[in-house]
Amino acid sequence: MLNRRYFLSATVAVLAMSATAAHADDWKSKYKELTFAVIPAENASGVSDRYAPFMDYLSKELGVPVKLRIANDYAAVIEGQRAGNIQIAYYGPASYSTAYMTGVKLEPFVTTRNHDGSVGYYSVIYVKADSPYKDIHDLKGKTIGFVDPNSTSGYNAPRFFLHKIGLDADSFFGKSVITGSHENGVIALDKGTVDCAADWWNSDTDSNLTRMVNKGMVKKEDFRVIFKSGLLAGSPYAYLSDLPPELKQAIQKAFVEAPTKDKAAFDRLSDGKDLEFVPVTHKDYETTVEMIQFVNDMRKKRS
Repeated sequence: MLNRRYFLSATVAVLAMSATAAHADDWKSKYKELTFAVIPAENASGVSDRYAPFMDYLSKELGVPVKLRIANDYAAVIEGQRAGNIQIAYYGPASYSTAYMTGVKLEPFVTTRNHDGSVGYYSVIYVKADSPYKDIHDLKGKTIGFVDPNSTSGYNAPRFFLHKIGLDADSFFGKSVITGSHENGVIALDKGTVDCAADWWNSDTDSNLTRMVNKGMVKKEDFRVIFKSGLLAGSPYAYLSDLPPELKQAIQKAFVEAPTKDKAAFDRLSDGKDLEFVPVTHKDYETTVEMIQFVNDMRKKRS
């Protein structure tokens, strides 16, 4: 009798587990594949090389193909999620905030922790190392390279933090140029197209500049930081709000476990400079939303 009861209990448990597993995979009938998009922090080939191993890892963990979409600009990622064509996206805090403020139904779920334990990064303004400029005030009337109106470190943060020290970007600089990507901004500065360029910076050994140096594109000693912002919120990964709860849970789980399950793919995302993924919610970006609203209001007053 004991063996029969045990057999029945075990059978019920197995059936329950099977039913739960089947329910958890129900989303696969709707989502035969998922699309993952990244804002253009670097050129297209750089994005592809950096994210390809991670796409393979996500495809394996989720059980459906995850395809990388390389966007031409920040707006393309925002509009792709608005249309429901991009299920997962990597944003900067500003582009995420813009998407949220303009009605895109999305939820941030993770960002990265830096190797020093901090979460977040900075906006800096670079000049050429051999330039005569010693202080940000020396750049009055000069040309600045901004990345994209939806970039945090490359547009919104420098405007916001310059305003905090009494400098209005539009009247202070003689001209501004939209470079389209962080790499393009550094290249424009290197070639003399602009006198200074806004960019992102985690530390002296982890920045867009150091990544370009690692790829042999520029020399680190040719540039120096002349202005640095306050700490910004970490760049979020966000999925569509209307994705099935089981799919959201599976995506977040895959991200959080990536440093353990596929360290090589995880390390490739940041050249080994990030420690782990950490959960975030919209609340972590409320201050960024306020910053973007402030910058938008400033722009409207001048239009």
